[in-house]
Parts: sequence; structure tokens; C-alpha cells
Amino acid sequence: MALRPLRSLICTGVLACWLPAFAGEAYEPPLRPGPFTSDAASFRQYRAPDWFRDAKFGIWSHWGPQAVPRAGDWYARNMYLEGHPQYEHHLKHYGHPSRAGYKDIIPLWKAERFDPDALMALYVKAGAKYFVSMGVHHDNFDLWNSRYHSWNAVRMGPHRDIVGAWQQAARKHGLPFGVSEHLGASYAWLAPSHGHDKTGPLAGVPYDGADPAYQELYHPAHDEGLHSNLDNWYATSPAWHEEWFKRISDLIDTYHPDLLYSDGGLPFGKVGRTLLANYYNGNMARHGGRLTAVYNHKAQGSGDTSDAGVLDVERGVLSGIHPQPWQTDTSIGDWFYSDGYHYKSTAEVIHMLADIVSKNGNLLINVVQYPDGSLPPESRRFLDEMAAWIQPNGEAIYGTRPWKVYGEGPTETAAGAMKESAAYTAQDIRFTTRGNAVYAITLGVPVKEVVIRSLGKGAAYAGGPVRSVRLLGSKARLRWTQREDALVVTLPSRLPTAHAAALKIELSAP
Repeated sequence: MALRPLRSLICTGVLACWLPAFAGEAYEPPLRPGPFTSDAASFRQYRAPDWFRDAKFGIWSHWGPQAVPRAGDWYARNMYLEGHPQYEHHLKHYGHPSRAGYKDIIPLWKAERFDPDALMALYVKAGAKYFVSMGVHHDNFDLWNSRYHSWNAVRMGPHRDIVGAWQQAARKHGLPFGVSEHLGASYAWLAPSHGHDKTGPLAGVPYDGADPAYQELYHPAHDEGLHSNLDNWYATSPAWHEEWFKRISDLIDTYHPDLLYSDGGLPFGKVGRTLLANYYNGNMARHGGRLTAVYNHKAQGSGDTSDAGVLDVERGVLSGIHPQPWQTDTSIGDWFYSDGYHYKSTAEVIHMLADIVSKNGNLLINVVQYPDGSLPPESRRFLDEMAAWIQPNGEAIYGTRPWKVYGEGPTETAAGAMKESAAYTAQDIRFTTRGNAVYAITLGVPVKEVVIRSLGKGAAYAGGPVRSVRLLGSKARLRWTQREDALVVTLPSRLPTAHAAALKIELSAP
């Protein structure tokens, strides 16, 4: 079915005029002039900018109407899966989805305590060097004053430009600003809203997503993504490809983000490549021919190569030093606020950060917000504890590069998406470097001494005799000896920070 225009005809920026694409007709998006094109080979010239490589640690606001039920991620889909815990939650608190659906959750998201400037000050203090705002999740609700979609945060819910408010706060505090788009999967992801119960008193009564009056939110009726395992992440509808292109182009042209994140691979073949080429070309035009933009994408999706941007690994890490910069994205709790959810400890996050940075990666972490925009106590505690650690130890993180080996120790780290937990010990050490200095970060709190086998005189990585050793955050003079088998450092009786210790080791040669 052709998509209907939501407003009067608009022809600005890289956006083409809003003309409906008919079923089966491939959409040909407009290309902005520049060195990048819709040809996949053109992205082989991409290099991650230095600001991203130096930043190492970013904070994300993965927040929107799905926080309202306080029942966790994917609520807008799972509430339509009969028997699912979120379906049962919806029945209990809001009514049956044949009568009260996700459209009725959206007006309840008021964001009445959302103070982006105050939050950004906390994020900067906690060490964030870039910030990412969600632009649109799979729920098909835009968090900005969308030109092509009336279900947006300015017209409904908080009646506020959430993305714009975050951007203003990030710029005020000097942080590069990013946006995340999860829209590509929405067409298939929301398909269960067109279904109905199979059993019970309302068996066969269509859910509210089947009402044609709400197809702009729930999409036209179709068969893609109807199964609970979501076999087809990216739908094949040309009309949907056109809508995705125009809405995400609108997001890019309005906010000119330093970073764009797609929740999946670069979608929709040539359509996705054209949008990305426009993003890069537009960024270069605004920066005198210099490319400063970052595109985060995952390994799955359209089949395009990782040349397109920076590889992102959701809730996981890589096994060794990756030749190109990459990123882990994760959350300290559930992706959307969930009552009773187990949060990561600050120690877990610090250990992840050190492990990721040692392997040439960045960590982007969602700090969970209540539906009203304020912080749960777990989020506030994390920010305060992170600030206490990063301020004396940030030298070992920011602006560093991987050393000859990423680390040593007894604990094996599982690699890949959704594999982020590891029971590290103080004997697990991760290395970063800058100039002639090697930083050794313990993934635990050491007692009395640190033994670093990779810096023994006989080690293949040693790089010459050790000249000095200093404990970051401490003025204490350390006793140390470089034996044949290891560098052994005796620690002061009191360490300057909890969770992990960082040693700065000056070598006579890099």
C-alpha cells in the first residue's frame, strides 16, 4: 500500500519531495554530491575520526514511551504476543490490546522531570566524552518534530523536542552529539499489533493495530514479522524503504549529528547506502572537506561490509585487538526502565571499559531513566561512583591506543554479542599506551602487589627496561622491580580508588 503524505509537500535538504512509492516499485533516493556514493566500494575510504578514537566512553539515553509501563525493553511489540509477560502486564495495568494498545501508552509519557542540562552535567562528570540520544525506536515514535511522521514527541506525549533538548545540552557541555535510529526494523517488528488472541473471551477480535485509523503508527497490514521470532528483521516493502529514508534523512538534516547509530546492519541495500553517503558527504561539506562523522552498525542486516563505518557489538566484546576502531553498546540495566531489574555494578562497567579500550574499542552505555526523565537510584549511584574512578584514572583511558598485547590474566572473556559478563580478578590486567607509557589496569582491586608478566625483562612485549612506575591518583613512591619473568609492583596500603587500579609505566622505548 502506498504511504500517504503527512504534511504538505516538502523539498528541502537531501530530502526528495514526498511522493508515494507503489508496491513493487523500487525507491530511488536522491544522492548528495561528494566522494561517497551508493556503491558499497565507495565506503572503503572511510576512516573513523580521531575524536571518536580518543573519546573511548559515551553515554546513551535509550528512553521513550516504552519506559512508561516500567516493564522493560520491546514492550510495544511483546504486549501483542498472547501469553508473554508484557502482554500479561498490559492486561493487568491498561486493559486488553484489542481495546487499549500502545497508542494509549504514548500519551502517558510526559517526561515531566526531564532536565537534560542537569543530566548532561552528571554525564560529563562521570567521564562521558560523547552523548547519544535515541531518535526513534522500533516503536515507530519519533522523538523530534518529524516532518514526515505525526506520531512524534512534539505533537504527542511530552510535547517537546527530546532530540533537540539533548543536542542543546550536549553542545553546551562540549560533547559530540549522536542519534540512534532503530526504525528500519519497525515495519516487521510491529506486525503482531495487527493480530488477535487465539484463546479467551476476545479470541479473534483484532488488536488495535489492525484499525486503519492508526496505520501511520502500526504500519499497513502485512505478513512480514508476524512470527514471534521475527525472522525478517528488515522488511522488503519499497514504500517502507522510502519512508525510512525520508524520516532518518530529516533527523540527520535537522540535527547534523556527529554520530549516527543503526540498530542492525546498514538497511535496505542501495537505499541505506545512499542515506549513509548523504550523511558523510553533508558532514564533509560542513567541515571543509574533512570527514568527522561516525556511523555505528552491527554485523547483521543488509549484508554490506564493515567498511561502511564503525562496527558495534551489542552487550558484548571482541576477543582481541581489532584492527579498526569499534564499539560496544550496552546498558546498566534493561534498555527501558523495568521494575526489579538487576543493574550492573560500577566495577563491572569499569572492567568492561578497560577490556574494550585495550582492544581498540569504545564503550557506549545507556544510563536508565525513569519514565518521567529522572534517574533511578541505581543510575545516580553509578554516575557518582564512575566519576570518582575516572577522574584520577582517565589518563589510562582517553586518547590511548592498544599496546602490543591487550592484556593478561586467568579469566577468559566470551566474545560476541550478548556475551558481556566475566568474573574478572585483580590478576586480570588490561593494557593501553600513549608514547613511551604503558598503562596497566587491574580488573579488580589488587592487594599488596601487582605482577605483570608481559613486562618482565624476558617478555616479548617488554619494549626495553622500565624507567618508572606510578599509581594513578596517588602521590606515593612505589617500590618495584623488573624481574626476568615479570614486573612486580608493591602497592601502598591504601589505594586511591575502588574497583580497579591503574599503573603508568614509563619504558625506555615504546
